[in-house]
Amino acid sequence: MTRILTTVALTPTAFAPFGDVLDATGAPDKLINQGMCGRFHDRARLDFGVGGRAGISIFDAEPRALPYALDMVERHPDGSQAFIPMHDAPFLVIVAQDLGGTPDTPRAFLTNGAQGINFHRNIWHGVLTPLSQPGRFAVIDRIGPTPNLEEHWFSTPWEVRGPA
Repeated sequence: MTRILTTVALTPTAFAPFGDVLDATGAPDKLINQGMCGRFHDRARLDFGVGGRAGISIFDAEPRALPYALDMVERHPDGSQAFIPMHDAPFLVIVAQDLGGTPDTPRAFLTNGAQGINFHRNIWHGVLTPLSQPGRFAVIDRIGPTPNLEEHWFSTPWEVRGPA
């Protein structure tokens, strides 16, 4: 039996329990560089835990398609993880709260192509999932001595579908 998840648009309010939406909507918080640059200030709560530091990596991900079979999620117990697309194509974001070491019911969001995301510490999430083309992302996450990755495999997979 397959369980169904339907994607919804990624908004800061809907995504707040899981992390931060990184975008430049609305008026900038301030103008800098002699008024020639708008600064959208402090958009993510980065967390690198005790003994960790910030690292910036580049990820290249192969495209997937909807419907998408979700059989595994992962989380990072020691720090946050931010994904900033280096392209303008939408990507799929799957998240779930933690329920005592296992994921709650997942939720599926679809970015608008101009948004990045930051997963808070311990938020279960799907793998990097560009949809229409390969995706290159700048990733800011914890570099440290501990293995900052846990995986959960669902006994019954979910099928992620596009919006109704």
